[in-house]
Amino acid sequence: MEHYDGENDYMQQEDDWDRDLLLDPAWEKQQRKTFTAWCNSHLRKAGTQIENIEEDFRDGLKLMLLLEVISGERLAKPERGKMRVHKISNVNKALDFIASKGVKLVSIGAEEIVDGNAKMTLGMIWTIILRFAIQDISVEETSAKEGLLLWCQRKTAPYKNVNIQNFHISWKDGLGFCALIHRHRPELIDYGKLRKDDPMTNLNTAFDVAEKYLDIPKMLDAEDIISTLRPDEKAVMTYVSCYYHAFSGKQKAETAANRICKVLAVNQENEQLMEDYEKLASDLLEWIRRTIPWLENRLPENTMQAMQQKLEDFRDYRRLHKPPKVQEKCQLEINFNTLQTKLRLSNRPAFMPSEGKMVSDINNAWGSLEGAEKGYEEWLLNEIRRLERLDHLAEKFRQKAAIHEAWTEGKEDLLQKRDYETASLSEIKALLKKHEAFESDLAAHQDRVEQIAAIAQELNELDYYDSPSVNARCQRICDQWDALGAMTVKRTEALQRTEKLLETIDQLYLEFAKRAAPFNNWMEGAMEDLQDTFIVHTIEEIQGLSTAHEQFKATLPEADKERQAILGIHNEIAKIVQTYHVNMAGTNPYTTINPQEINAKWDKVRQLVPQRDQALIEEHARQQNNERLRRQFATQANVIGPWIQTKMEEIGRISIEMHGTLEDQLTHLRQYEKSIINYKPKIDQLEGDHQLIQEALIFDNKHTNYTMEHIRVGWEQLLTTIARTINEIENQILTRDAKGISQEQLNEFRASFNHFDRKRTGIMDAEDFKTCLISMGYNLGENEFSRIMSVVDPNRMGTVTFQAFIDFMSRETADTDTADQVMASFKVLAGDKNYILADELRRELPPDQAEYCIARMAPYTGPDGVPGALDYMSFSTALYGESDL
Repeated sequence: MEHYDGENDYMQQEDDWDRDLLLDPAWEKQQRKTFTAWCNSHLRKAGTQIENIEEDFRDGLKLMLLLEVISGERLAKPERGKMRVHKISNVNKALDFIASKGVKLVSIGAEEIVDGNAKMTLGMIWTIILRFAIQDISVEETSAKEGLLLWCQRKTAPYKNVNIQNFHISWKDGLGFCALIHRHRPELIDYGKLRKDDPMTNLNTAFDVAEKYLDIPKMLDAEDIISTLRPDEKAVMTYVSCYYHAFSGKQKAETAANRICKVLAVNQENEQLMEDYEKLASDLLEWIRRTIPWLENRLPENTMQAMQQKLEDFRDYRRLHKPPKVQEKCQLEINFNTLQTKLRLSNRPAFMPSEGKMVSDINNAWGSLEGAEKGYEEWLLNEIRRLERLDHLAEKFRQKAAIHEAWTEGKEDLLQKRDYETASLSEIKALLKKHEAFESDLAAHQDRVEQIAAIAQELNELDYYDSPSVNARCQRICDQWDALGAMTVKRTEALQRTEKLLETIDQLYLEFAKRAAPFNNWMEGAMEDLQDTFIVHTIEEIQGLSTAHEQFKATLPEADKERQAILGIHNEIAKIVQTYHVNMAGTNPYTTINPQEINAKWDKVRQLVPQRDQALIEEHARQQNNERLRRQFATQANVIGPWIQTKMEEIGRISIEMHGTLEDQLTHLRQYEKSIINYKPKIDQLEGDHQLIQEALIFDNKHTNYTMEHIRVGWEQLLTTIARTINEIENQILTRDAKGISQEQLNEFRASFNHFDRKRTGIMDAEDFKTCLISMGYNLGENEFSRIMSVVDPNRMGTVTFQAFIDFMSRETADTDTADQVMASFKVLAGDKNYILADELRRELPPDQAEYCIARMAPYTGPDGVPGALDYMSFSTALYGESDL
């Protein structure tokens, strides 16, 4: 395969490519690794790489990109289709470009590359390496391979045990590579400690140092070189050519004393800003990291007092701990935007914070904090409601259980008595009637037992902390109730067996018992209801309870008539006993209820009625006060909420309109900021009203749609927006003054930006920005647009701010040739030399800046034969990085 015409002698040895290539598997392995690493060293400049050399070039896209990177020229637009014809078309474009550089290709066709022919692919890459990495090497009238070999021999001549005669076995011991590095960068390798009989250490030392300090990737494996009798010449030559380009590239220069001072000062200031950003971001993220677990802790307390303390702790967090962090977050974003603007003005790369400390990372962490905070507040309120409900139910359970237990006391002994065995006929009948009355009473208590069980079940479902004791007490009541039922059935059967013996019955006693029992139950129920606790949250609820209570009081006259009727029956019984001398021992054989008990309970009911009246009046007053608090909060919130929204809209209009100069807009915004800050006491007053509402345990407010959370979020957004907008105007002034932009140009930039800001948000998305550039005459490909977006959107947010837009436009329209000015100043200081001595720089600069500059350039200094000298290219790289200068 011939790469060039016959006049290029350095290529003649490649005529045997087709015959020799890949005959040795070790050579193929070395060539694959070396050529792949060489290609990736260039492709990474375009943000990509290859893994398999014959597979990744098959569609021609990365092959064309490789040629564009190493040549600095544009190839024809590639085909984006996936079909074979598209791939062949792309590879042919690459081969045509190689041929246009004077390379004569033989036996290499696009079809072989597309088919993944390893032999042809490696041959094509070797052709590219020869043309673009080796052909232009020239040393003392020799060029290409011979020139590279002569350069290696000259550089390694002073070193013991190094004799470079070729590009294969002369490099096996590794001393040649180490000598090249030591000759140019003696501080990187202690050459005196190397031994010729330790090639593995020598090779690995050279490869590691070259990769770490010279940016030369590892293209060879020490094991492969040592184990191969004759290392592959093409692989070694490719790797050595990287050393030549690393050490013997054209040295450019730029410096001037007046420019140096300014650049150094800006560099030091920017570095301090970077350190401040990193520390502030770390502190804020650490605070968020510590706070979120606290807010996500949903372990409930058992008592209302403990939950109230949790609520108070949360209020302290919202009132005392969070507001300073809101300010820190806003200041962090402002510092970041200011730093990026200064870096762009200094032609420095955009600042990329440490992993996880981007503005977007902080916003995401803050969003997680807000979500945890919202969920925590909802949980607290729900838990307080739950505990309030539990306390109410538990008290209700204890009251009903106590009443029931008092009623059942002695009932088992009564049911187990065998008094009917020796009783007279009249006594038997009395016992039977008495038992019937008891059954009626027992049935009347069935509802209370069911209520007790239902309350116990609800307490279990609500996870009441003392559920075991409640369940145990409920179980005892149910078991006792079942036992009473069984004993009642048994006693009924016994009495019925003797019923035939009973002939007479005292109807008056029976009537008394039948009417006294339900009346007694009614009074017990009335006393229970009058003493029942209640929970209400609105005026309407307390009015409903009051209405029910008035209805109850309206039934008291009828109840009193029933009481008089029952007492009348008892009086009639006493009259009959007295008249007919009945030996009844003064007791009613059918019931244990007596007139004294009825009167005592009736007096108790009459006593409880006014107490209930007073409790309802007090609760009504409390609900009226709660309603007043609701209206007081709503009145302010309905004013503050719209005011915040109006201010947000006004600030948005100021930031996108073009009225007046930037200074006028800045003055206007600062006036807005002052008026906003002066509004803070109203927010604090509303916070106080809100705290009163929370302390009163008011959970809703029908008089307003605004909650304190809405007001807080709106206020924080308003403060952040005005601060960010002021910062953007200040950065625009900084950019205008630095770039010499007129007010008319700024107005034109703003008009263009507003025209393509279709959503009117003050931020263009990527598609609108691309349309804007096309309308201004840019011929954008995907790579070019990606490059521009990396400049205007270093955070990869997918949007373009107005500040980034004017930075880009001002740089595009700038007419100042900074490089020429700096070069001219450098020549004045250097005279007829191509460098400046460190001592000369110390004389030109202030002491602290001179030492700072020399320390920054330490890794780059040292032209051949001139100790302590500062060459132009090293100085430029240290100050500006890999910039266009």
